[in-house]
Amino acid sequence: MEQNDFVPNEKTRVKRSHERARYDRAAVYGILDAGLVCHVGYVIDGQPYVTPTCHWRREDKLYWHGSSASRMLRRVRDGVPVCVTVTLLDGLVLARSGYHHSINYRSVMAFGRARAIEERAAMLSALEDFTERLLPGRWPELRPPSEQEIKATCVVEMDLTEVSAKIRQGPPLDETEDYALPVWAGEVPIARHIGRAVPDPKLAPGIALPDYLAKIRVE
Repeated sequence: MEQNDFVPNEKTRVKRSHERARYDRAAVYGILDAGLVCHVGYVIDGQPYVTPTCHWRREDKLYWHGSSASRMLRRVRDGVPVCVTVTLLDGLVLARSGYHHSINYRSVMAFGRARAIEERAAMLSALEDFTERLLPGRWPELRPPSEQEIKATCVVEMDLTEVSAKIRQGPPLDETEDYALPVWAGEVPIARHIGRAVPDPKLAPGIALPDYLAKIRVE
């Protein structure tokens, strides 16, 4: 284990299919940065909830945001324990038996306690990071947030200290005697793609497609 790796503990250590575990920051941060949606798990009055939301990362901190009235944010901003997960689906794995069918994926699980960003400049900086993560160059041309919008928004951050990744790649792993069966086996890749930008029907005349959108490779 390298000096900069996450140190697994009882919560983060991958026990099932432990050979798929990754604790290095390059793998963990690569998955977090490639994903757009995380799932935040928390408990209210003994009832567990899992809320999907957009996330972003700055160095060793994970961020997410939403309405100040959000039940999830009102709960987690006070520092209750949370579990945040991100999963990227990379493909279907078709084996020669139903038992050995699988998927190729990359996932991260992070434990911690979130805290609200109260200082105005820090909140705006975090929201700028979020916008620029989605589309670099977008933030400078936007109208600045109004006071009402700032009051209606909650941004939280969580230190990335208790984290692990789990990755499955490659072909199916069948029983030795099954490789001779006359059954097709292999992988079906699944990839995300970006479509062509569609203008708002109410877009004012004469507004050209921004360079940061025109440069995106459309598949």
